[in-house]
Amino acid sequence: MWIEIIFFAVASFWVGLSGAMVPGPMLTVTISDSMKKGSKAGPLVVFGHYIAEVTIMILLVLGLGWVIKSEIVTMIIGGVGGLMLIYIGYTMAKSPVPEEIPAEGDHGETRGSIISGILSSVSNPYFYLWWATVGWAFLLKGIELAGIFGVLSFLVGHWGADLSWYSLVSFFTSKGRHMLPGKRYRIIMIVCGVFLVSMGFYFIYSTVLI
Repeated sequence: MWIEIIFFAVASFWVGLSGAMVPGPMLTVTISDSMKKGSKAGPLVVFGHYIAEVTIMILLVLGLGWVIKSEIVTMIIGGVGGLMLIYIGYTMAKSPVPEEIPAEGDHGETRGSIISGILSSVSNPYFYLWWATVGWAFLLKGIELAGIFGVLSFLVGHWGADLSWYSLVSFFTSKGRHMLPGKRYRIIMIVCGVFLVSMGFYFIYSTVLI
């Protein structure tokens, strides 16, 4: 049984990694926060993402999966989430170049990155779609395989993929932040902001207007 549990964790890791590597709001926020705050931003954004995922798993276990699959709820999430991403992207693009790169480990910056992880997750309607389909299927398979140990196996693999990828992105992004002149820093932040704004409009168009 333990071999199956380990295999299940590995499978969960690769499925999670394939999802984590797809460009989206969370990746953009990770790059932006890492530019401002350093390599700790990535794991902190992921921690915020974990909070959002634990919340949605609790809803699924309580039998509220129908809420996530509801067309009306999807439209609301797409509309509100899209507006939220547009606002975050706008403020990101307008953010001034810092005169001094802040030191890592500031508690205020820590809270900000965790909140960014939560917001970039809950504002994405496809986050709910994934959990209502693939995520829920993996949870049920884990329960069928080994009960709570199967669920833990899934979470270790899935969360390990998120943490590995975004920590790697954050590390390399932060390494280059001290070498970027103000103009290039500004360009990167504008690109990240425009991407989030575009994602926001796409979410509104695909979930509300169609």
